[in-house]
This record gives sequence, C-alpha cells and structure tokens, in this order.
Amino acid sequence: MLRLMHVHAHPDDESSKGAASTAKYVAEGVDVHVVTCTGGERGSILNPAMDRPDVLENISAIRRDEMEAARAILGVRQDWLGFVDSGWPEGDPKPPLPEGCFALVPVEEAAEPLVRLIRSFRPHVMTTYDENGGYPHPDHVMCHTVSLAAFEAAGDPDRYPDAGEPWQPLKLYYHHSFHRERTVALHEAMLAAGLESPYAERLEEWKPDPVHAARITTKVPCAEYFPVRDRALLAHATQIDPDGAWFACPMDIHQKAWPTEDYELARSLVDSELPEDDLFAGVRGLAERMEA
Repeated sequence: MLRLMHVHAHPDDESSKGAASTAKYVAEGVDVHVVTCTGGERGSILNPAMDRPDVLENISAIRRDEMEAARAILGVRQDWLGFVDSGWPEGDPKPPLPEGCFALVPVEEAAEPLVRLIRSFRPHVMTTYDENGGYPHPDHVMCHTVSLAAFEAAGDPDRYPDAGEPWQPLKLYYHHSFHRERTVALHEAMLAAGLESPYAERLEEWKPDPVHAARITTKVPCAEYFPVRDRALLAHATQIDPDGAWFACPMDIHQKAWPTEDYELARSLVDSELPEDDLFAGVRGLAERMEA
C-alpha cells in the first residue's frame, strides 16, 4: 500500500542520502521510487582509480550504469527527469552556469515531468533537499525548488492538466544527512575506541547551530541497513573512493554512535506527533482509506 518517492539531483545522491532508510522501507514492503533530475554528466571523478581518459569520455553512460547497479541493490524503481547537470562552478567570481543546464530551466517547465511522475506513481510521502540543497550545488538547490513546486501542484486539477490524474502526496521531508550533531557523535565514538578521527579538523571550523539542529523532526532507525547503503554507494564507482572518507568510521562504531537517518518534516497534510521515527507517521491508516 505505502509508496515513497525520493527526488534527487544526480545519480549517487540516492545512495549517499537516506539509502539505509530506503532499504529498510523496501524490506518492509514499501514501494520506493527514486527520481533523478540530471544525468550527472558534469560530476567530477572522485575515485582516483576511475580517473582515466576512457571513463571521462564515457561518463554519461557509465553514470547510468552505476545508477542501474545501485537501483538493484536498493530494490527501488527509478526514473530520470532528463535534465543536464549544471556542474559545480568554481572561481572568484564564479563563472555563469552552462546554457541549457538544469539550474537554468524555468521552474514551471522543470516541474512538469516530476508532476507527471507523482501522478503516475502516487506517493504518500516525498523527500528532497532543503532550500540550501543540503549543500549549495546549483542542481541541489534547483531540485529543492522543483520538488516543492511539484508537491504543491500535483494535487491541483488546474495545474498541468495534461500530466495525469491529480494526486496529492501527504508529507514532504528534507534530508539532513550530514549535520554537525551526527559528525560529533561519530568523532567522539572513534576517539573512545582509540581510533584517529577524520572529522577533527572539520569540527574545529564547524560552529554549533542550534537553530539548524532543531529543524530535524524525524530520525528513522536503520542501522542494520547501513551495509546495504554502503554497497549502493560503492556501485557509484566514479564518485565514491572505497578508501575515502565515506568509510572512515568503522561500521560497528557508526551503527552504535548514530543509528538513524535524519529528516525534517517540511510539509504535512496529516497529524503526527513530533519527534517522529517513521516517515509514514500519521499516514499508514489514512493511506489504506485513500486506496479504498
């Protein structure tokens, strides 16, 4: 009965943000659909072993193959919105974004294919990024904007009348995957185990932000699915260095120190008591009635 839609900017985002809770819900019988806004064509090759001319020449096809492998590991459906990666602008001042990229598409136009997918799949719950994109990549910020626009429009019969029968998702969440509190917990757990922490330098510069920390409303327990998350991450071989920081914290320490994936409830048409431990809090009984 239950359906969950994750909207992400690039292939690999579905594995680096919320993948363990995805695997948990799939194991419980939830139908999970990943929407990938761009092909990741302009993404940097972050794994030294894959930084080769033949990989760079075929990056679009390789990233699609990686997505297919990750999709199978997570057990989800997946669709591409078909927009072109905007790239990460570097320099001071930053150069203009490339013509035709996702971040420059008018929101009304970019939201239409997502509205169509929402109305076809009919998710009860959606997830995406906050207004900062999780981090300020142009595609992540655009993904937030488009997801929010589509969430608001999908149930309105006057909006996008040719995009299918209206369907209103009941809840919208923002991922909060890499917040300071989680990082502190992993850092302290590694030190307590007599290990060198890779987070020390970053935490020296990362000042507490109680307002941002308070935005987290929902912590989904999913530690037993961290290994599935890691397998999905490793499927994105151009993006994930198996010897890199992603895997610096040993699995058993991570599972004990921070056993949840964390979200912010941004929109809700149902009542649920905060804090939550389930993306479907307040939805489960109502979903059955919606299907009846």
